[in-house]
Amino acid sequence: MAEVILHIYDVTNSGSDKTNNTIVHINKIFKDRIGLGGIFHSAIQVYGDDEWSFGFCEQGSGVFCCPSRKNPLYTYREFMVLGRTNSSIFKVNQILRELSREWPGTSYDLLSKNCNHFCDELCERLGVQKLPGWVNRFANTGDAAIEMAENTALRFKQAKTEIVSASKVAYRFLVGVTSGSTGGDNPPRNSNSGSPRFQSAWFKNLITAGAKPSNSSEIETQEGDVVLQHQRQQNSAHTLQQTCHNSERPLRQSSHQLEQTLRHNSL
Repeated sequence: MAEVILHIYDVTNSGSDKTNNTIVHINKIFKDRIGLGGIFHSAIQVYGDDEWSFGFCEQGSGVFCCPSRKNPLYTYREFMVLGRTNSSIFKVNQILRELSREWPGTSYDLLSKNCNHFCDELCERLGVQKLPGWVNRFANTGDAAIEMAENTALRFKQAKTEIVSASKVAYRFLVGVTSGSTGGDNPPRNSNSGSPRFQSAWFKNLITAGAKPSNSSEIETQEGDVVLQHQRQQNSAHTLQQTCHNSERPLRQSSHQLEQTLRHNSL
Protein backbone atom coordinates (compact mmCIF):
# COMPACT_ATOMS: atom_id res chain seq x y z
CA MET A 1 0.00 0.00 0.00
CA ALA A 2 1.10 3.56 -0.68
CA GLU A 3 -0.15 7.01 0.25
CA VAL A 4 -1.90 9.03 -2.43
CA ILE A 5 -1.07 12.71 -1.97
CA LEU A 6 -2.83 15.64 -3.61
CA HIS A 7 -0.67 18.69 -4.31
CA ILE A 8 -2.45 22.01 -4.92
CA TYR A 9 -1.04 25.16 -6.53
CA ASP A 10 -2.32 28.68 -7.12
CA VAL A 11 -2.46 29.30 -10.88
CA THR A 12 0.03 32.16 -11.13
CA ASN A 13 1.70 31.92 -14.54
CA SER A 14 -0.24 34.57 -16.45
CA GLY A 15 2.91 36.59 -17.18
CA SER A 16 1.47 39.55 -15.28
CA ASP A 17 2.32 40.14 -11.62
CA LYS A 18 -0.90 42.08 -11.19
CA THR A 19 -3.00 39.19 -12.53
CA ASN A 20 -1.07 36.63 -10.48
CA ASN A 21 -1.55 38.65 -7.30
CA THR A 22 -5.24 39.02 -8.07
CA ILE A 23 -5.61 35.23 -8.44
CA VAL A 24 -3.82 34.63 -5.12
CA HIS A 25 -6.09 37.21 -3.48
CA ILE A 26 -9.22 35.57 -4.97
CA ASN A 27 -8.08 32.15 -3.73
CA LYS A 28 -7.47 33.50 -0.22
CA ILE A 29 -10.92 35.07 -0.04
CA PHE A 30 -13.02 32.37 -1.69
CA LYS A 31 -11.16 29.35 -0.28
CA ASP A 32 -9.56 30.38 3.00
CA ARG A 33 -12.26 32.76 4.27
CA ILE A 34 -15.46 31.59 2.60
CA GLY A 35 -14.58 27.98 1.78
CA LEU A 36 -16.06 28.02 -1.73
CA GLY A 37 -13.00 27.40 -3.89
CA GLY A 38 -10.66 29.21 -6.24
CA ILE A 39 -8.42 28.89 -9.29
CA PHE A 40 -6.13 25.93 -8.66
CA HIS A 41 -3.82 23.47 -10.37
CA SER A 42 -3.62 19.99 -8.87
CA ALA A 43 -1.36 16.93 -9.16
CA ILE A 44 -1.21 13.45 -7.63
CA GLN A 45 1.82 11.81 -6.05
CA VAL A 46 1.92 8.05 -5.53
CA TYR A 47 4.98 5.77 -5.32
CA GLY A 48 8.10 7.85 -5.82
CA ASP A 49 8.98 11.51 -5.70
CA ASP A 50 7.10 12.68 -8.80
CA GLU A 51 3.61 14.15 -9.09
CA TRP A 52 1.32 13.50 -12.07
CA SER A 53 -1.09 15.90 -13.75
CA PHE A 54 -2.64 16.93 -17.08
CA GLY A 55 -2.54 20.00 -19.32
CA PHE A 56 -2.94 21.29 -22.85
CA CYS A 57 -0.45 20.56 -25.64
CA GLU A 58 -0.83 20.44 -29.40
CA GLN A 59 0.70 16.98 -29.87
CA GLY A 60 0.99 13.84 -27.77
CA SER A 61 -0.29 13.10 -24.31
CA GLY A 62 -1.33 15.84 -21.93
CA VAL A 63 -0.27 13.69 -18.97
CA PHE A 64 3.04 14.79 -17.47
CA CYS A 65 5.07 14.54 -14.28
CA CYS A 66 7.55 16.68 -12.37
CA PRO A 67 9.19 16.57 -8.93
CA SER A 68 6.49 16.89 -6.27
CA ARG A 69 5.75 20.41 -5.01
CA LYS A 70 8.13 21.87 -7.61
CA ASN A 71 6.05 22.62 -10.68
CA PRO A 72 7.77 25.80 -11.94
CA LEU A 73 4.62 27.12 -13.64
CA TYR A 74 2.61 27.67 -10.46
CA THR A 75 2.85 28.76 -6.83
CA TYR A 76 2.71 25.86 -4.40
CA ARG A 77 -0.13 26.10 -1.90
CA GLU A 78 -0.75 22.95 0.14
CA PHE A 79 -1.09 19.18 0.10
CA MET A 80 -3.43 16.60 1.59
CA VAL A 81 -3.42 12.82 1.86
CA LEU A 82 -6.42 11.32 0.07
CA GLY A 83 -5.88 7.78 1.35
CA ARG A 84 -3.81 4.69 0.66
CA THR A 85 -4.05 2.65 -2.52
CA ASN A 86 -4.01 -1.14 -2.59
CA SER A 87 -2.61 -1.07 -6.13
CA SER A 88 0.98 -2.23 -6.55
CA ILE A 89 3.55 0.02 -8.17
CA PHE A 90 3.29 -2.06 -11.34
CA LYS A 91 -0.50 -1.59 -11.39
CA VAL A 92 -0.10 2.16 -10.83
CA ASN A 93 2.34 2.38 -13.74
CA GLN A 94 -0.15 0.50 -15.91
CA ILE A 95 -2.89 2.96 -14.93
CA LEU A 96 -0.66 5.93 -15.78
CA ARG A 97 0.19 4.43 -19.18
CA GLU A 98 -3.53 3.96 -19.92
CA LEU A 99 -4.34 7.52 -18.87
CA SER A 100 -1.51 8.94 -20.97
CA ARG A 101 -3.17 7.37 -24.03
CA GLU A 102 -6.73 8.36 -23.03
CA TRP A 103 -5.91 12.00 -22.22
CA PRO A 104 -4.24 13.65 -25.25
CA GLY A 105 -3.20 17.26 -24.80
CA THR A 106 -5.64 18.48 -27.46
CA SER A 107 -8.61 17.17 -25.42
CA TYR A 108 -7.96 19.69 -22.65
CA ASP A 109 -10.99 21.81 -21.76
CA LEU A 110 -10.98 24.39 -18.99
CA LEU A 111 -14.50 23.59 -17.79
CA SER A 112 -14.97 19.88 -18.51
CA LYS A 113 -11.52 18.24 -18.81
CA ASN A 114 -8.80 20.01 -16.87
CA CYS A 115 -6.04 18.93 -14.47
CA ASN A 116 -8.51 18.54 -11.60
CA HIS A 117 -10.72 16.20 -13.65
CA PHE A 118 -7.62 14.15 -14.45
CA CYS A 119 -6.70 13.87 -10.78
CA ASP A 120 -10.26 12.78 -9.98
CA GLU A 121 -10.02 10.05 -12.61
CA LEU A 122 -6.63 8.88 -11.32
CA CYS A 123 -7.88 8.79 -7.71
CA GLU A 124 -10.92 6.77 -8.75
CA ARG A 125 -8.71 4.16 -10.42
CA LEU A 126 -6.43 4.08 -7.39
CA GLY A 127 -9.41 3.41 -5.14
CA VAL A 128 -9.14 6.51 -2.94
CA GLN A 129 -11.41 9.50 -2.37
CA LYS A 130 -11.67 12.16 -5.06
CA LEU A 131 -10.58 15.78 -4.76
CA PRO A 132 -12.46 18.02 -2.30
CA GLY A 133 -15.25 19.93 -4.05
CA TRP A 134 -13.64 23.34 -3.53
CA VAL A 135 -10.63 22.47 -5.71
CA ASN A 136 -12.60 22.44 -8.97
CA ARG A 137 -15.77 24.28 -7.98
CA PHE A 138 -15.20 27.29 -10.26
CA ALA A 139 -14.94 25.08 -13.36
CA ASN A 140 -17.99 23.03 -12.36
CA THR A 141 -20.02 26.20 -11.75
CA GLY A 142 -19.06 27.63 -15.16
CA ASP A 143 -19.98 24.38 -16.90
CA ALA A 144 -23.34 24.27 -15.15
CA ALA A 145 -24.08 27.89 -16.11
CA ILE A 146 -23.50 27.17 -19.81
CA GLU A 147 -25.65 24.05 -19.66
CA MET A 148 -28.45 25.99 -17.94
CA ALA A 149 -28.29 28.71 -20.61
CA GLU A 150 -28.51 26.10 -23.38
CA ASN A 151 -31.54 24.46 -21.72
CA THR A 152 -33.22 27.85 -21.23
CA ALA A 153 -32.78 28.76 -24.90
CA LEU A 154 -34.20 25.39 -25.97
CA ARG A 155 -37.23 25.75 -23.69
CA PHE A 156 -37.88 29.25 -24.99
CA LYS A 157 -37.95 27.93 -28.56
CA GLN A 158 -40.33 25.15 -27.56
CA ALA A 159 -42.58 27.58 -25.69
CA LYS A 160 -42.64 29.95 -28.65
CA THR A 161 -43.71 27.14 -30.99
CA GLU A 162 -46.47 26.02 -28.62
CA ILE A 163 -47.77 29.57 -28.04
CA VAL A 164 -47.84 30.41 -31.74
CA SER A 165 -49.62 27.15 -32.58
CA ALA A 166 -52.22 27.67 -29.86
CA SER A 167 -52.77 31.29 -30.94
CA LYS A 168 -53.36 30.23 -34.54
CA VAL A 169 -55.93 27.64 -33.51
CA ALA A 170 -57.72 30.11 -31.20
CA TYR A 171 -57.66 32.84 -33.85
CA ARG A 172 -59.13 30.61 -36.55
CA PHE A 173 -61.79 29.31 -34.19
CA LEU A 174 -62.89 32.80 -33.14
CA VAL A 175 -62.91 34.05 -36.71
CA GLY A 176 -65.22 31.14 -37.50
CA VAL A 177 -67.48 31.99 -34.54
CA THR A 178 -67.62 35.62 -35.66
CA SER A 179 -68.57 34.63 -39.18
CA GLY A 180 -71.23 32.26 -37.92
CA SER A 181 -72.78 34.75 -35.56
CA THR A 182 -72.86 37.44 -38.29
CA GLY A 183 -74.92 35.26 -40.57
CA GLY A 184 -77.30 34.05 -37.84
CA ASP A 185 -81.00 35.07 -37.46
CA ASN A 186 -80.98 35.41 -33.66
CA PRO A 187 -81.70 38.94 -32.45
CA PRO A 188 -78.98 40.67 -30.39
CA ARG A 189 -79.22 40.51 -26.62
CA ASN A 190 -79.38 43.54 -24.36
CA SER A 191 -75.99 42.78 -22.81
CA ASN A 192 -72.90 42.39 -24.97
CA SER A 193 -70.71 40.98 -22.16
CA GLY A 194 -71.79 37.41 -22.84
CA SER A 195 -72.29 37.64 -26.60
CA PRO A 196 -70.15 35.29 -28.71
CA ARG A 197 -69.94 38.07 -31.32
CA PHE A 198 -68.65 40.53 -28.73
CA GLN A 199 -66.20 38.02 -27.19
CA SER A 200 -64.79 36.90 -30.55
CA ALA A 201 -64.50 40.47 -31.83
CA TRP A 202 -62.76 41.55 -28.63
CA PHE A 203 -60.29 38.63 -28.81
CA LYS A 204 -59.80 39.22 -32.55
CA ASN A 205 -58.91 42.85 -31.88
CA LEU A 206 -56.56 41.76 -29.11
CA ILE A 207 -54.75 39.39 -31.46
CA THR A 208 -54.68 41.99 -34.25
CA ALA A 209 -53.24 44.60 -31.87
CA GLY A 210 -50.34 42.61 -30.52
CA ALA A 211 -50.91 38.89 -30.10
CA LYS A 212 -51.67 37.75 -33.64
CA PRO A 213 -49.55 34.68 -34.42
CA SER A 214 -47.85 36.32 -37.39
CA ASN A 215 -46.61 39.20 -35.19
CA SER A 216 -44.59 37.31 -32.57
CA SER A 217 -41.83 39.93 -32.31
CA GLU A 218 -42.07 40.07 -28.53
CA ILE A 219 -41.51 36.33 -28.20
CA GLU A 220 -38.66 36.46 -30.68
CA THR A 221 -37.10 39.38 -28.81
CA GLN A 222 -37.22 37.48 -25.52
CA GLU A 223 -35.82 34.39 -27.17
CA GLY A 224 -33.11 36.46 -28.81
CA ASP A 225 -32.11 37.92 -25.44
CA VAL A 226 -31.71 34.44 -23.97
CA VAL A 227 -29.76 33.18 -26.99
CA LEU A 228 -27.55 36.30 -26.93
CA GLN A 229 -26.85 35.78 -23.24
CA HIS A 230 -26.00 32.13 -23.93
CA GLN A 231 -23.64 33.15 -26.75
CA ARG A 232 -21.92 35.69 -24.51
CA GLN A 233 -21.41 33.02 -21.84
CA GLN A 234 -19.99 30.64 -24.43
CA ASN A 235 -17.68 33.35 -25.80
CA SER A 236 -16.48 34.21 -22.30
CA ALA A 237 -15.82 30.57 -21.49
CA HIS A 238 -14.02 30.13 -24.82
CA THR A 239 -11.86 33.20 -24.21
CA LEU A 240 -11.02 32.04 -20.71
CA GLN A 241 -10.24 28.57 -21.98
CA GLN A 242 -7.89 29.94 -24.66
CA THR A 243 -6.16 32.07 -22.04
CA CYS A 244 -5.73 29.12 -19.71
CA HIS A 245 -4.34 26.80 -22.39
CA ASN A 246 -0.92 28.22 -21.64
CA SER A 247 -1.67 28.14 -17.92
CA GLU A 248 -2.29 24.39 -18.07
CA ARG A 249 0.44 23.63 -20.60
CA PRO A 250 2.37 20.63 -19.28
CA LEU A 251 6.11 20.41 -18.96
CA ARG A 252 6.58 18.86 -22.39
CA GLN A 253 7.59 15.22 -22.19
CA SER A 254 7.84 12.67 -24.94
CA SER A 255 6.33 9.21 -24.59
CA HIS A 256 9.89 7.89 -24.23
CA GLN A 257 10.55 10.23 -21.30
CA LEU A 258 7.29 9.19 -19.62
CA GLU A 259 8.20 5.55 -20.01
CA GLN A 260 11.63 6.18 -18.51
CA THR A 261 10.02 7.88 -15.51
CA LEU A 262 7.63 4.96 -14.96
CA ARG A 263 10.49 2.46 -15.16
CA HIS A 264 12.55 4.52 -12.72
CA ASN A 265 9.63 4.50 -10.24
CA SER A 266 9.38 0.73 -10.52
CA LEU A 267 13.01 0.23 -9.48
